[in-house]
Amino acid sequence: MKFIFKLKFVESMRKLILSFIAVLAVAALVVSCQSSSKDVRDEARTSVETGVQPANPSPNVTPNQAAPTAPTGPTTVMAFEETTFEFGTVQEGEKVTHTYKFKNTGKEPLVISNAQGSCGCTVPQWSKEPVAPGASGSVTVEFNSKNKNGKRNQKVTLTANTDPPQTFLYLTGEVVGGESAQPQIQVNN
Repeated sequence: MKFIFKLKFVESMRKLILSFIAVLAVAALVVSCQSSSKDVRDEARTSVETGVQPANPSPNVTPNQAAPTAPTGPTTVMAFEETTFEFGTVQEGEKVTHTYKFKNTGKEPLVISNAQGSCGCTVPQWSKEPVAPGASGSVTVEFNSKNKNGKRNQKVTLTANTDPPQTFLYLTGEVVGGESAQPQIQVNN
């Protein structure tokens, strides 16, 4: 009889321990999921608060793609004449091009390792050659408004040997016309 009691006791303890482990595993999973989604919510909130509403992501960029890294070595300073260009109101389908001029005000050669638009409709072009200290350079950005309507705030991220390594340029304005514009209603009398 004692032997049967001990077996039941051991079996009960085993079930209790397994239940406790299962509860801990579920709790850890819930906490990790909440933690990672909080980061995504904070990033989205920051994007909304700063007013940057990029268009559809570029089909060439995957969501898990790593951000480009800055060149290693000494850093320098890139000073832009302007970082935001207001293009006003354009008709859907028009292309807007603007050149942002900058100067290397640091003591090291400036190397822009990457420039990326917030979507495939915003394409930056820049010189791949180093910009000497005291010299000037430029980044030309083209925004294609085809199938884009409403207020726009297109963002370009430059990665260079600067501190911080990313610099942001913006094209803002409004696109009118196109398919998502308000339809014209005709009334026949």
